[in-house]
Amino acid sequence: MRHARIILDGRELDIDISADDRITTTEGEVLEVALDSDALTWLPPVKAPGTIFALGLNYADHATELAFEAPKEPLIFIKHANTLTGHKQPSYRPDNIEFQHYECELVAVIGKTGKNIRREDALEYVAGYTVCNDFAIRDYLENYYRPNLRVKSRDSLLPMGPWIVDAADLPNVNDLRLTTAVNGKITQDGSTRDMIFDVPFLIEYLSNIMTLNPGDMIATGTPHGVVDLQPGDRVICTIEDVCALETEIVSEQAYYGEKY
Repeated sequence: MRHARIILDGRELDIDISADDRITTTEGEVLEVALDSDALTWLPPVKAPGTIFALGLNYADHATELAFEAPKEPLIFIKHANTLTGHKQPSYRPDNIEFQHYECELVAVIGKTGKNIRREDALEYVAGYTVCNDFAIRDYLENYYRPNLRVKSRDSLLPMGPWIVDAADLPNVNDLRLTTAVNGKITQDGSTRDMIFDVPFLIEYLSNIMTLNPGDMIATGTPHGVVDLQPGDRVICTIEDVCALETEIVSEQAYYGEKY
């Protein structure tokens, strides 16, 4: 089963999506609308996100691409709720920068509270999986060990979704194809089997530091193949058996308009 959050006819709804794409609300109302309908506005799939953990350089080929050594332990930083946006919603490229790139990532969504979780028990704490695009502004990147606010914490630069797939429906998340396409051309093609630190390891590692709670999320890093993006580009991040996440890049002025 898949789970998502949408706006339809002015109503904010939590929905379940069956294998045949039948949509029902969590209250049991059947929605007579197709998943690709323009009538749907997709929201980030976690209603009340907890801590959003993100991984730097968790694929060795991406570290090599950026001329860094592969890390000996996870490089973890925290994302903030303001960065979240939904499937088919715009993200912006800041004015006067040189390089902004996508990062297609598998996200593990925590489903129950745990502390000092053993690796062999770790997947019992995962409710499901989704896809995020952890955009980065390379201009301000001092190093990948300390990505600062200007690099990773801007509004809208963590699209996620469109839905969460139940963990039970993904028995092996360590061998999923991951691709990114920009304007229809595949520019990134990797596999989750190439993670340096896999999901069970990360859950054990993080839970030894702090308590994990339902709604916490772990974005697990991206493989090599990042390219610069410009306003007007359409980016689709896909992880097989999970979902495809679409984002259109707009200018900073177009995103904020006269609001600020």
